[in-house]
Amino acid sequence: MAAEGDFLMRYRAVSNKLKKRFLRKPNVAEASEQFGQLAKELKQQDCLQYAAFCNLAMARCEQTLFNAPGEALALTDAARLFLSSEKENRALQAPGFDEHLQAALNCYSFAIKVYIEMNQPVMAASLSLELGNALKEMNRPGEAIVHYQRAAELQTQTPIEALLSMGEMATCKILTRDYDGALSVLTEMQLISQERGLQLPGTNTPVGAFLDIVAKCEISRVLLLMLLEPPPQKLLPEHGQTLERYAWESFDPHSQVTFLPENVFLLLQSVVMACQEKDTESLKSLQTELWPFLSAEQNHLLHLVVQERITPSGQGI
Repeated sequence: MAAEGDFLMRYRAVSNKLKKRFLRKPNVAEASEQFGQLAKELKQQDCLQYAAFCNLAMARCEQTLFNAPGEALALTDAARLFLSSEKENRALQAPGFDEHLQAALNCYSFAIKVYIEMNQPVMAASLSLELGNALKEMNRPGEAIVHYQRAAELQTQTPIEALLSMGEMATCKILTRDYDGALSVLTEMQLISQERGLQLPGTNTPVGAFLDIVAKCEISRVLLLMLLEPPPQKLLPEHGQTLERYAWESFDPHSQVTFLPENVFLLLQSVVMACQEKDTESLKSLQTELWPFLSAEQNHLLHLVVQERITPSGQGI
């Protein structure tokens, strides 16, 4: 309590220096420095929320001085301190109303706005990603989606970074069981990779990281289509074209999907056929064979496909 009282006295003392007095201009730069020093001391004492309030006061001072970089930095520090305080409360299972989390969200939002006004979209995108990752880690994937989406929108000049942000968005949609939304994001990712990615000369085949993203999206999209089973009248053209590649009737060894290994393509084709024939036993066998070739997320989707065939939910998942 003594430390808290000392903090309040020092905070008020610095705040009083900012009050306008007759024929005397307040020294905002000095006050900002003192708020910063107080924030450092409080952080060392593990009083994270108090340190965050000092950083907020510092940000207001920097705004008064028209120092946008200093304001953005102070807001970011405040956001991270509020977030750390929220994580501590959760680790201790202390009751609360997520007030520190809300404060962190507001600070991140203002910092992102400042960076956008400074024409620094890369910094703004990195903060959006940081916030999305924090919310996902705190088991709030539904709230993280909007921040990953904002990061992707800010990363239009760097396609590979935008695609990675969109991948996180698709993961969060899968975690919240928005499989239709995840399918839309993955379809858009695959299209962007093929249109804006580096390609082999004279071909439409992407290379490097873009090729990996296209392959990952293709597998996940096929599994999601098997899970959702949209009726023909509601099947979008791009999804219909994807399923056509795996239809046995239209199979042509010379026109095989070039961005997937042959064994994975044939196994996926078998999965599509087993789902269409409602052959649950074959599907279980294929699940075992495909397991080592898929990511954890894709294996989860394949598991859901198998479970839906064994015990249909009747709700289209």
